[in-house]
Amino acid sequence: MSTTEPQRPQASAAAADEPVTPRLCYVVCATPRSGSTLLCEGLEQTGVAGRPREYFEALKETGVPRRPREYFWGLRSPEVIRLLPYDSQLDREAERSPTWSRDDYAGHLAATLREGTTPNGVFGAKLMWSYFNDFLELMRGIPRFGGKGDGSLLNAAFPELRYVFVSRSDKVRQAVSLWRALQTWVWRQSDTQAAGEPVREQRVVYSFDAIDHLLDQLRRHEDAWRGFFFRIGQQPLPLYYEDVAGDLQGSVGRVLDMLGIERPQTSVPASQPMRRQSDELSESWVQSYLEDVSRR
Repeated sequence: MSTTEPQRPQASAAAADEPVTPRLCYVVCATPRSGSTLLCEGLEQTGVAGRPREYFEALKETGVPRRPREYFWGLRSPEVIRLLPYDSQLDREAERSPTWSRDDYAGHLAATLREGTTPNGVFGAKLMWSYFNDFLELMRGIPRFGGKGDGSLLNAAFPELRYVFVSRSDKVRQAVSLWRALQTWVWRQSDTQAAGEPVREQRVVYSFDAIDHLLDQLRRHEDAWRGFFFRIGQQPLPLYYEDVAGDLQGSVGRVLDMLGIERPQTSVPASQPMRRQSDELSESWVQSYLEDVSRR
C-alpha cells in the first residue's frame, strides 16, 4: 500500500540528455479522487498514449505535493488540524522529482518530455487545479514562455495539445474519499494486496467540517478548470469517475479516439490496476454528512 500520492515522475536513464519534441500532447485535468489515476494508468498500459503521470504536481516553494494541512488553509478548526499527520511524519524528499528545480525548470520540462513521451511521439501528463497556477508561474520562468498567456504558453510547450477533463458526479463521496486519504496519507491499495483484503490503515475519524471544506474546494477547483477551458476556447474530452471505474477500457478508448491513435491489438487488462478503497466506513460517513447537512 502506497503512503504517498502515486506516480511521481522518475528520471529516464536512457537517452538522458537527448531532447524530445513530441508530435502530439494531451493533459488529463482533474481534481483529487476523481478516477484520474486509474484512467492514466490505463492509458499508459496501452504503450501508445504517452506516460501520463504527475510531472507537475509540485508547489513552487517546495517542489513537492501539498501536505495534508495545506488542504485546509482558511479553515478555522483546530479539531480538523489535530486529526491530520504532521509534516515531519511525511518524507518530502521521497516525493520530489529528481529533475525538479525552481532555478532550472527548463531542465525539468525537458526531462518530463523525455519521460512522458512514448516511441510513437505521444506525450501525456496529469495535472490538478491546485498546482496549475504554480506550474504556469514556473513555466514563465523559462525565457521563451515569459510573456505568453495561459493557452498560448501551453500550446508552445506542448505541440498539438489536447485536454481531457475528469470529474466526479458524486462530490460528497469524492470529498469523503479525500478526507480519509488525507488523514492516513494512503492514496491507494497496493497492486499486490489480495483482492477483498481490508485496507490496513490508522484510525480515521469522521468530521463534518473537514468534508464540507473539501467538498467546497473540489467544486471550486472543477469550476476553475471549466473557466480555464472557456478562456482559452478549448472543449476538453469530458470523462466521469463513474464511467472510468465502470468501464476503464471504454474510457481509455475514448481518449485514444480523441487523439486519433489507433487502438492497440492488446487491450487494457480487464482487471483494473487499482482497487477501490470505498467501503462501509466511507458509506457511513456519506450518510452522516448528508444527515448533518439536513439538520443545519
